[in-house]
Amino acid sequence: MGIYLVSVGAEDWFDEEEDGWGEVSSALNQELRRRGLPPYTSVPEEGDFVRGSGQTFEEKLIPSMDGFVSFCQAHLSREEVETLYGWTVLVPLSLDEDVWLPVDSSFTESSTMVAGAPQVLALAERLAAVIELPAETPEMCDNLDLTMWFMDGTAKELAAVRPGAWSEDLDTAFYVALCLRAAQHSIRRGCPVVYS
Repeated sequence: MGIYLVSVGAEDWFDEEEDGWGEVSSALNQELRRRGLPPYTSVPEEGDFVRGSGQTFEEKLIPSMDGFVSFCQAHLSREEVETLYGWTVLVPLSLDEDVWLPVDSSFTESSTMVAGAPQVLALAERLAAVIELPAETPEMCDNLDLTMWFMDGTAKELAAVRPGAWSEDLDTAFYVALCLRAAQHSIRRGCPVVYS
């Protein structure tokens, strides 16, 4: 159990059943039309799981977010903080402002916040530069690769031989990397990423 960040394929995105995201996708398209933007209908089918292929995204939120929240507040505006990690759904669309939908989700009772992956990516890249996220940080996060890299000791081993701003708080570095990789995956695959 726990909270996961996962990619969603077309079948689940348009599914109106209880476990599907159809109500959110429909409400989002209505809001996009209201803003004069085209609907988001080009969601790919979920790719087959092949480790390292980048066809799927799945990471588990295990560490404390306290240091990450403080780090974000020190380097971003309040609006930017909300865009970076206040979303329920991340989509590969450029959105000038976050979209609030009057739709319940598994994590909110009255609304769902949708953020644009390009906007999240820009913020995450800024934070990754500040924290000097190492190049060894996993890029294809299809089976808890990022989670395991930070939790199984590999990140600690690297920090011991190549310390830096990122190694001062590995929990914060994890969440910076999580936002960065989720946004990159959403854009690369053209798919939503959601909390599950």
